[in-house]
Amino acid sequence: MKEYAVLTEITTSDAERKMLSEAGYADSAINYYLEKKYMGYIENADQVSQKVGSCGDIMKVYIKVDDNLINDVRYEITGCAGAISAAMAAVDLVKGKTIDEALKVNDGDVFKVLENIPVKKHHCIQLAVKTMHQGIQEYKNRAVM
Repeated sequence: MKEYAVLTEITTSDAERKMLSEAGYADSAINYYLEKKYMGYIENADQVSQKVGSCGDIMKVYIKVDDNLINDVRYEITGCAGAISAAMAAVDLVKGKTIDEALKVNDGDVFKVLENIPVKKHHCIQLAVKTMHQGIQEYKNRAVM
């Protein structure tokens, strides 16, 4: 008599959630990665900026500003779960803030929102913040001219 392995149905997001948790990502970071609620682009964005990280991840940020307030932000990212979760958390921290308030958001702020990501992925937080700051600063410099 043959024995058969019992297969259980696991969704892709359940499998990813489990793998990311085992790798050291907190639930908050995992949710940002899986939801990707700020991924994409903004047509007619006020500023589009791009940065390449030391690991080769690429982030492009689209920023929409109304009356000196960050109205909307989207990222296009070629990168890992750390890069995606960090960028999504960064958006939550700057949306609705003034340009100057948004420029004060730092790596530690993003880390607190994510709660935890593996140490070897902390550079992803830096990339997300630097990309955001670059976009805001370029917008600010252009608006002054």
